[in-house]
Order: sequence, then structure tokens, then C-alpha cells
Amino acid sequence: MHRFFVPPEALSQDAATISGPLAHQMHSVLRLRPGDRVVLLDNSGWEQTVELTAVSARAVQGQVVGRSVRANEPRTKITLYQSVLKGSRFEWALQKGTELGISEFVPIIASRCIVQNLADAEAKFPRWQRVILEAAEQCGRAKFPALLPALMFSTACERAGAGRGLTLIPWEGETAFSLKWMLRPEAGERPFSISLFIGPEGGFTGDEVELAADYGIRAVTLGPRILRAETAGIAAAAAIFYEMGDLGK
Repeated sequence: MHRFFVPPEALSQDAATISGPLAHQMHSVLRLRPGDRVVLLDNSGWEQTVELTAVSARAVQGQVVGRSVRANEPRTKITLYQSVLKGSRFEWALQKGTELGISEFVPIIASRCIVQNLADAEAKFPRWQRVILEAAEQCGRAKFPALLPALMFSTACERAGAGRGLTLIPWEGETAFSLKWMLRPEAGERPFSISLFIGPEGGFTGDEVELAADYGIRAVTLGPRILRAETAGIAAAAAIFYEMGDLGK
């Protein structure tokens, strides 16, 4: 069945009413008809199975025939502070991060980012939000990750440093501490809220890593090979989920 995220107000008791672009997609693109069933999600963790009763390009109506809680969100909450990348690379990181289970994305602008203006980054928000939403629908998540406003690197460090949990910055210049070691009990109490800072093409500068350290953000190595900017966050998140038991027992 097709899965769609809808505003909470689209669901009322045992009925569903959908309008706008989604109604057009269901009618004109997917060619759904009365009697077809879809799954609607309101980002609360609940999914509603709805049997369509009326379908037009302007509005789709249906009857709720089933409800269930989809408990497939990872226990470990990862916030990905991903530097803005050129072309479609940033969108790829959003898509794959959503599929993997990342809870929150924060676009950041670092020294070596090609985009250096917050307004330029924020102009892409509608597109980025659609990428996240479509990925969440496709991979079966009951909640989609939050996309926060873009931040300059220093502001992002301040935000992350004020929060609880563990914040890490993978950096090719780090050799002493590995990601795996930082997640082991001997490194301290195992956190279930983890933030990752991922650099742009060319990586973070040494000054940026030093600034991050001032806010309690720990540099780690991801191994002897240098990963691309769009790959590093996904690789690190996957390793964290595995180490914390969130990829299955």
C-alpha cells in the first residue's frame, strides 16, 4: 500500500480528508480510486489504514479501517549537523540518513562550504523537506526527521555544546580516539543522544576543530581512509546504530 504523511487535521475520528498537491498526486499520478487502501501517518508514530471513498484532483476522502503503532524508530537519537554540500550531495545525505533512522538534521555552513550564505541554504528548505518526507514514506518510518534552520558553524557548536548527550566531530586529523572507543563504557556512560558534525568538501579546518573542542565536542577518527563529505555522516551513523544495538539484535 502507498504510504503518505499528512497533517494531523487531515484525520478526524474515523474519517480522512486530503487536499492540495497530495490529492492531485493520488488522483492524477497514482490513479487511486474508491476502494483502494492507503496508509496515512500524522508523524505521531501511529499509522492509519484508510479505504478511499471519493477521489478527485481537489480532494480525497476515506474511511479509517485500521490503526496501529509502528514502533520502528531507533532508541538512539542521532542529530546530524551536516555541512551544506554542492549539487545533489546534500540531498543524498538527507535521504540516506532518513532511511537509516537519523532523528534530526541541522544544515551548517563551515569555512570550506561552497554555500556561505544562510539565506541561500534556507531557500532550499522546501526541496530538502520533500526529500526527507519521501524517504520516510518509502522506508516505512512512522515519524520523519526534523529539519532545523541552517546555522553557521560557530552557532551550531554553541547549540550542540549546550545540549545533553555526546557530540562528536569525525576528522581526518584525529588519530588517538576512534568512534568505536567513544561509544564504549570505559569512555563514560553510554549516551542515547548523539550529535555528529560532518564537514564539507575539503573537511573542517584545524581552527574549526579547536573551536568545537572549546564546546566539549570530541574529535574522532573513522579509520585510515578518507570518506567523502556525503558518505561520512551515513557511515558514522550506521556504526553508531550498530554499536548501540539499533540495527537489530
